[in-house]
Amino acid sequence: MTDLRTTTPSPTSAQLLAGGGVVALTASVFFSPETIEDGPVLCPFRLLTGLPCPGCGLTRSWVYATHGWWRESFLAHPFGLLSIAVVLTLAVLVVRARVTGRSGPDVDRWVRHPLVITIAASWLVFAVVRAVLAA
Repeated sequence: MTDLRTTTPSPTSAQLLAGGGVVALTASVFFSPETIEDGPVLCPFRLLTGLPCPGCGLTRSWVYATHGWWRESFLAHPFGLLSIAVVLTLAVLVVRARVTGRSGPDVDRWVRHPLVITIAASWLVFAVVRAVLAA
């Protein structure tokens, strides 16, 4: 007896990152920029230490950006707009790969690129300086 079930390929890391990012970006549309500062602190690191983590402010940054509040988006987190650009670029590349039948972007190769390493290092420096100033 033969097994007629077809195997579905596992999603790639690019597909997971793009999908999760698009879902988060879409969700940010439904939050009000007027009240986003009034919500509870959800960051486990900040709840435990009282210090901001490297990602603290990204949710607010994305909410402000999706409503066109560019200045506030940058002030909430300077890497928020860049992270949105990365998510949207990745999503476009993943969709294009699916439509054309080609392989999608190689996230593992991306993270080893000197520009990405420089941005990650800058983000880390920003996070450390912000934590020190908040202490």
